Amino acid sequence: MSRLVLKFGGTSVADAERIERAAATIKSEVDAGNEVAVVVSAMGSTTDELVDLADALLPGQIDDGEYDIVVAAGEQISAGLVARALKNIGIPARSWLSWQLPIKGVGTPARARIESIETDGITQGFERGEVAVVPGYQVLLDDGRLSTMGRGGSDTSAVALAGALNADRCDIYTDVEGVFTTDPRLVAKARKLDRITYEEMLEMASQGAKVLQTRSVALAMKLGVPLHVRSSFTGAQGTLVSDEENGLEDELVSGIAYSRDEAKITLVQVADRPGVAAGIFGPLADADVNVDMIVQNVSEDGKFTDLTFTVGRDDADRAVKVVETALNDVKYDRVEADPKVAKISVIGVGMRSHAGVAHRMFQALADKAINIQIISTSEIKVSVLIAEEYTELALRTLHTTYGLDDV
Repeated sequence: MSRLVLKFGGTSVADAERIERAAATIKSEVDAGNEVAVVVSAMGSTTDELVDLADALLPGQIDDGEYDIVVAAGEQISAGLVARALKNIGIPARSWLSWQLPIKGVGTPARARIESIETDGITQGFERGEVAVVPGYQVLLDDGRLSTMGRGGSDTSAVALAGALNADRCDIYTDVEGVFTTDPRLVAKARKLDRITYEEMLEMASQGAKVLQTRSVALAMKLGVPLHVRSSFTGAQGTLVSDEENGLEDELVSGIAYSRDEAKITLVQVADRPGVAAGIFGPLADADVNVDMIVQNVSEDGKFTDLTFTVGRDDADRAVKVVETALNDVKYDRVEADPKVAKISVIGVGMRSHAGVAHRMFQALADKAINIQIISTSEIKVSVLIAEEYTELALRTLHTTYGLDDV
């Protein structure tokens, strides 16, 4: 007998038929003798609709507490419907809202983090053969108010619950069959990975892969919770995300990730003196603008530099305004913004023990006349910034270069 947490995303509970399919999947695990807790997202596009409704009545305001009350309702509806569907097929079940367990959190409204989960009610239910159905995305703050965790927070809810229950595994049911070597919509020869390490999945998620939320992978790695990413619709085995094991380093590269959610900002002719970087990136941090890639080019006389960095595309206008207000403290000629860029990342734990990975990437892109604008690296990742129009060509080229094609 195993203890499992099953998480169903919005597409997996989008309507009554899919909820019944999810219930059948849960029943199969119960019939196999497993103890099961379930975490659910809101149905389909429900959260988007609730966000739009909340924004229509108080535009741009997400930290008043009432926003959370509105947008958290979608997960609550899903929890009740899934529990009803289970009862309808003879499986004892009950829903547990965040304040009933409770799931306690800290932080500000709409940006909360899970601090602790009381599981006595769930484990007592296990003894009665009962399935617990928990809405994801929401926590109870110290002041007694309900709060949410940001978009995609249900993945993190599921991992946290699995950790609190000492579950053997957390299965993430979604609309894809697992984690692929790259986006199969853009690269026809992409193939599903049977397994991937936490580190690789964390890099892929943070570099643009949409299968799992970055926070959920980081938490799974911290808690040692194995994740199984699988489809709600096929029943096939998906991709296991777990600790690095012997043999995985034989794979040089596991995947190619990309992100079009990038904007490049360049400060031209910045005075090259101590404190300039702090004078630029300090105000950006204060404005909650996340900076990713950074490159600095110094002029021949050493007096001036061009400073280039990337931010999320949605933050580009705000970032430009921030650096423009810093004009009095940081002298520069002009600021240029380019939102038509994409980040391509080659990822694999095998990079630790193999040389020449970056060179192969640069040469392959050069052979296709794709110019590299910025480069950043880590132990298991090489990322480059290129013009957005070359995204698909770069993905296909690198996928073939590193032998990832499904042939």
